[in-house]
Amino acid sequence: MNAPRTAVGPIKAVIFDMDGLLLDTEGIYTEVTQIIAERYGRTYDWGIKQHIIGRGAQDLADYVVKALDLPITPAEFLEIREPLMSERFPKALGMPGAEALVRHLKAHNIPIAVGTSSSRNSFGHKTTLHREWFGLFGTIVTADDPQVGAAKPAPDIFLTAARRLGVAPEDCLVFEDSPFGVTAAKAANMTAIAVPDEAMADSKYHHADQIIRKLADFDLAAYGLPPMA
Repeated sequence: MNAPRTAVGPIKAVIFDMDGLLLDTEGIYTEVTQIIAERYGRTYDWGIKQHIIGRGAQDLADYVVKALDLPITPAEFLEIREPLMSERFPKALGMPGAEALVRHLKAHNIPIAVGTSSSRNSFGHKTTLHREWFGLFGTIVTADDPQVGAAKPAPDIFLTAARRLGVAPEDCLVFEDSPFGVTAAKAANMTAIAVPDEAMADSKYHHADQIIRKLADFDLAAYGLPPMA
């Protein structure tokens, strides 16, 4: 954990990434990709995974197929992957501290949104156990939203979320677990707080405004937000 890099004005809205930040889905992605890799005698490990966390589906598929030299196309990879993930996503659990932070911000009337590289259909599966608290968000922006032109690391998802919340981008704070997500947030001119996977090196988040290791470590008051009791 490090201190805020620069002083920022009071934050007026908070946007959350979902996978690996609000919901513990990264293990599911790993398991499914390993299953597919093993079918073709390949090994999927951290050396590859660290480069795809936070990528959109098409970008991820392109990278994995090339990195593993799979004898299938990226489209075929995604087709094989879909039923394996759909079977597992409904069991996804919340990340530590996520629900409590969301409820706290909502209770204090801070506009909140989800900005995810997941599709709308995938979002539905992943939030099966969490419908009630995901219903607290002012808007949910997925990668296949009609108003999103490009997935992360492009800023479109976050800019769409800010527009729907009615808050200027520079007044928004984004929580992200991936370097690509941080890139997207900074491209949107937002404050970016990185909450990396424990295996990710801080050096990959040099462009973040702050790095913390868990949501409970975040100092809300430092950004003009109401502190947790």
